[in-house]
Amino acid sequence: MSVEVAVVREADDEVVEALARLLPQLSSTAGPLDHEAVRRLLASTANTLVAARIEGEVVGMLTLVVFPLPSGPRARIEDVVVDEAARGHGVGRALTEEALRLAEAAGARTVDLTSRPSRQAANRLYERLGFRARGSKVYRFVLKR
Repeated sequence: MSVEVAVVREADDEVVEALARLLPQLSSTAGPLDHEAVRRLLASTANTLVAARIEGEVVGMLTLVVFPLPSGPRARIEDVVVDEAARGHGVGRALTEEALRLAEAAGARTVDLTSRPSRQAANRLYERLGFRARGSKVYRFVLKR
């Protein structure tokens, strides 16, 4: 099985349907995205949505966020999701390697990501790719809507 990765450029039916299928596997609280929400995501100059396909079907995605800081350009990998049926076939590796390539091309000094401890396979992959755990805590403040 060959994994092909590419930057998503359009909010077409395939991408919207793939996100509808994949996002619930990532988050129980993420709501569905319609075409307009995907257009906004893709229109942001900070975001790059990367999709992985096996035999033409989207089986995984991630978002690379690159942003300037006073200490230099940085990047984050967010919302990595691989379809349960496609796990163990190199999809996560292909997506992450492409995100690292894109971050380097954009001039980022570092690339951060977070992963829950329960995602043991994903954490092993990130460590094999050279990511190292940092001695910091992640804090979250939930804004009221």
